[in-house]
Amino acid sequence: MTDASCGEIAADRAVWSVTGADRFSFLQGMLSNDVTALQKAPGIVWTALLTPQGKYLADFFVVQRAGADDLLIDIKARIAADTIKRLSMYRLRADVQFAPCDLTVTRGLGAAPAGAMPDPRHAALGWRGYGLAGGAAQIDWDAIRVAHCIPETGIELIANDSYLLEVGFDRLHGVDFRKGCYVGQEVTARMKHKTEMKKGLVTVAIDGVAPVGTQVLSGDKEAGVLFTQSGSKAIAFVRFDRMEAMTAGQARLTALP
Repeated sequence: MTDASCGEIAADRAVWSVTGADRFSFLQGMLSNDVTALQKAPGIVWTALLTPQGKYLADFFVVQRAGADDLLIDIKARIAADTIKRLSMYRLRADVQFAPCDLTVTRGLGAAPAGAMPDPRHAALGWRGYGLAGGAAQIDWDAIRVAHCIPETGIELIANDSYLLEVGFDRLHGVDFRKGCYVGQEVTARMKHKTEMKKGLVTVAIDGVAPVGTQVLSGDKEAGVLFTQSGSKAIAFVRFDRMEAMTAGQARLTALP
């Protein structure tokens, strides 16, 4: 299938254009991933903006389209304005400009239409396109996310709280440990090289239902928080030493391999 109508428009996304001679160097010094790879070839990089203390603020895609003179930022619409405002605060004398763009975001599975590119996080997430036609929503993205433990902005990814390595950014190609300095880099690198991870996101089997944000207990001990659910599975943020006899409200949880 090569028609763009095989995808769906992601109505909850906003697109911003990034222009200026310093656009690559500026973003490289701000974000968790290596965006300079986009100077060599079109593609999509998933990345995060952090606090100086290494905590997550926002995640988004940086996109280089074939033949385009700008970069695109593909971001959850409700955090777009605040994120661009924060990036602009660091701009100083750098030759970089941000402007809202009327391109739609289309995403889909299967054969990608012309101009679309693979979602860099996981092959199961298919492809993303910009300014392409799209159909009505038909894909259960939550089921895909839960099956592969892929966090979502504002659900598993919590501003001023989440740390990248605890929510899977290294596994999902959202952080580069060789690129050099960026805001929050020291904390992220220390967690990678000097700290044993004691908690993080896992996919669990769930028997029952409970609201997102329900506390997870292991016996009578606090073990974590329940997040996205789909069918008989869910994503939970848990302490790895307390994954026995877990409950969330009236639901029973079992960690999956």
